[in-house]
Amino acid sequence: FSPRPQEEEEDDASTSCGTGDDDDDGEPKICRACGDKATGYHFNAMTCEGCKGFFRRAIKRNLRLSCPFQNSCVINRNNRRHCQACRLKKCLDIGMKKELIMSDEAVEQRRALIKKKQQLCQPSPGLLTSTFTEEQRKLVTDLLDAHNKTFDFNFVHFRNFRVIVGRDLWLSQNSSTEHYPKTSVVCPHDFWHTAVDSSYSLETARGCAWDSSSKEYLMLPHISDLISYMIKGVIDFAKVIPYFRNLSIEDQIALLKGSSIELCIIRFNMVFNVEKRIWECGSNTYSFDDLILAGYRIPFLEPLIHFHCMLKKLKLHKEEYVLMEALSLFSGDRPGVCENQVIDGVQEFFAMTLMAYIETQRAPSQENRFLFAKIMECVTELRTMNEEHSKQILHIWDIQPDSTPLLKEVFSAFSD
Repeated sequence: FSPRPQEEEEDDASTSCGTGDDDDDGEPKICRACGDKATGYHFNAMTCEGCKGFFRRAIKRNLRLSCPFQNSCVINRNNRRHCQACRLKKCLDIGMKKELIMSDEAVEQRRALIKKKQQLCQPSPGLLTSTFTEEQRKLVTDLLDAHNKTFDFNFVHFRNFRVIVGRDLWLSQNSSTEHYPKTSVVCPHDFWHTAVDSSYSLETARGCAWDSSSKEYLMLPHISDLISYMIKGVIDFAKVIPYFRNLSIEDQIALLKGSSIELCIIRFNMVFNVEKRIWECGSNTYSFDDLILAGYRIPFLEPLIHFHCMLKKLKLHKEEYVLMEALSLFSGDRPGVCENQVIDGVQEFFAMTLMAYIETQRAPSQENRFLFAKIMECVTELRTMNEEHSKQILHIWDIQPDSTPLLKEVFSAFSD
């Protein structure tokens, strides 16, 4: 029986089944065979990994061992390989039992059982489902249908808005955002001619519902109309969803008040041009400067632009966009919500559907591996954007009270 140093220290915990584990009381454990650091009870005795492996191999090979000296060798950590006969005798003397050694077949069965248990306890990171059920498929189809019916992607029906007077002249003389590209808001043909003709001038605009003498708010009426138009689409979107219609009227109102701006931001992202950093709303385009002219401040606008760039670069499918809208809509912690658990349960189902969609409908890649986590991060970030946007709106109204009745209703929850 020749020593095999490369196997001497091997660890195969599966072969020490049935011997029990040592209680961890903080005290160092010593191998009773050689004095090395012990790892627990193996084959009924406290031993190190080396002696455990040695005992198993010696018994399984059933070889006759003899001591070249007087069968009285001292076995310790440094010389335990010098006399295997005395080492085996020491193992038996401390109570190691050969009947506790498992057969090769039993070892393989145990290893397979351990592996199966580990797989059950440790699912793939980030994705907890591997199938896209028929119920989830129908949900995505219904959400897509609701989205397509309520989102005017080309803004062809955005018509009855207040026109913008004097904006281009102001921008040509006052530009505080030179690092952002400038674009003009192109009004529909009939409105633009009305504004250009002498019959509709800057003087005429002073008679409207806003104070145009404050050039800083030239875009405020138009942006208010634009946001109101988007919110109307969001309300229609929610009303088409069965899960939403099943809620009480009070909860429906609370969810819409709390999430409308978040859903608008998601929809605006679908028309956001990352390269030009503008929102392409059909024949109208809006830039960083336009929002400044509506009264928004740069400390809010820069994170807003960053968010839109971050979300747009995920290259989401329309299905993922609509599921993101649904996740934002169904948030049980909105102010005024009563059926929190019901709403949270619906939101969880939407989240599981999003995970299943990503796993089954996207090609496996490093980029897609963490897509669900990135989308959920964006959903969380939307809450911050919503709160900051509401503060901006309320601040603007304190200085320049101009808004639509719908906007006042939506933001009433934040002004209470």
